Amino acid sequence: MQDALEDADVYRTLLESTRAIPWKIDWATMRFAYIGPQIEALLGWPQGSWTTVEDWATRMHPEDRARVVDFCVAQSQAGVDHEADYRAMTRDGHYVWIRDVVHVVRNAEGEVQSLVGFMFDISERKKAEEELLRLHRELEQLSMTDGLTGIANRRMFDTRLGTEWKEARRSGQPLSLVILDIDCFKQYNDAHGHVAGDECLKRIAGMLGALARRPRDVVARFGGEEFILLLPDTDENAVRGIAQACVDGVAQLRIPHGDSEVHDVVTASLGVGTARPDGDTTAREFLAGVDRLLYAAKSGGRNRIETGNWHRPSAAR
Repeated sequence: MQDALEDADVYRTLLESTRAIPWKIDWATMRFAYIGPQIEALLGWPQGSWTTVEDWATRMHPEDRARVVDFCVAQSQAGVDHEADYRAMTRDGHYVWIRDVVHVVRNAEGEVQSLVGFMFDISERKKAEEELLRLHRELEQLSMTDGLTGIANRRMFDTRLGTEWKEARRSGQPLSLVILDIDCFKQYNDAHGHVAGDECLKRIAGMLGALARRPRDVVARFGGEEFILLLPDTDENAVRGIAQACVDGVAQLRIPHGDSEVHDVVTASLGVGTARPDGDTTAREFLAGVDRLLYAAKSGGRNRIETGNWHRPSAAR
């Protein structure tokens, strides 16, 4: 008997000397049979204040409570060992990330008798995970952004074109594209230098971004001196107005061009198209068609807009 008591004291000492917090709940009464004194150092709540599972549940972040409680109860009823991560409230109103590792103890008849487990402070791990997630999102955003102008890049445009094409096919709403190419940009760089050329691109990108403000609109640098606007739920009349605003916006910037074949300030040529995806029409065919319109505008004298509509692959006009 003495040996058993000594062994129990040794086990308790070992449990209470770890950073993990041991606990036990009687299943029939839903009351704590034991919780380690380390709980007070971690959360501030006295060891004796942990009486029932209600104390555990109410000291949990409201956003986590229903999810965690429902999960733990269901797993315990099924006799399945489990783990749960949640934010536990400290006595002074702050929160600590906890991982509860739960073992279900059954009696000889296979009925749930008690729950025993450990609480672990995983706050530092969560901070590290959140920082990694933030960095991942930041890198993902950078991978979708043009480094010079700060607007979307070709990769972002390609991704969104596929998404919006599918949505337009589903909804039956029109989808429009505007491809804008700065006229005689090589000559501009030759006459004014590449630093001035970069500034020209940034100013035009800023102007275009101000024209397409709806959440689903995309303004991207398409490559070199080309920009593209992806405009969901935009019909032929609306996109013509936006295209004209692009031409006017470039003109209003009044960027001097010392070697243009068109004007003494920077101008742009535009290909503009509207599609209502139908049948075998593909987004790539639509994009290629609008790109051909751009080159028609350039070969037709530059500083102009060329438009077309697509209802089926063979219906460009």
